[in-house]
Amino acid sequence: MNASLDSPSIQGTSTLRRFIQRVPPPPEPEQCDLCAEPIPSEHRHLLEVETREIRCVCRACALLFDSAAASAGKSRLIPDRFLYLESFDISDAQWESLRIPVGMAFFFHNTPAERVSAFYPGPAGATESLLTLETWTELEERNPLLRDLTPDVEALLVNRARGARKYFIAPVDECYRLVALIRTRWRGLSGGQEVWQEIERFFIDLQEHCSINTAASKSPPF
Repeated sequence: MNASLDSPSIQGTSTLRRFIQRVPPPPEPEQCDLCAEPIPSEHRHLLEVETREIRCVCRACALLFDSAAASAGKSRLIPDRFLYLESFDISDAQWESLRIPVGMAFFFHNTPAERVSAFYPGPAGATESLLTLETWTELEERNPLLRDLTPDVEALLVNRARGARKYFIAPVDECYRLVALIRTRWRGLSGGQEVWQEIERFFIDLQEHCSINTAASKSPPF
């Protein structure tokens, strides 16, 4: 005897089929950009110095490039040092002299350009701001730890937005992650409440990853 369309078994099968059809397929596992090996969600990154392109790498490839001599400096493994600079020394006047139109920026030694570059995030992405050698030299004199930044792959990351005064040494991929967050979440002229909540969460998470540097900064002699 054929089952009725009102049969619970038919209804259950139909409902289950519709549910299965709505379930998205599992995401493809991430792969190393160099050797195509599967990699976990937490993995290291490699920077192509000339192009600033960031590649995902597996542990074996990360070990291969964990040397200053690897690839003759054309590719650099992005370090995983997170440092909160509790006593960073910069005055409001010095910050204003940098002529950065927003309250966030990151600074790194740019090997191809042979200078320190400054970028600030915004709805259009990362925008470069001209930084004089004199300004950076003064910051280094007040904060000698800046001399230890690994060229191209470590940055001074500054958050002075909305009254904050937070300073970090961070991997450069974290700086670009902040850029991507702002670019994709920004709405209207002011950004909207959602993006500022995400920015606050970003810096809270960043600080939780950090060791704390409490060394007193050194002011230049008079």
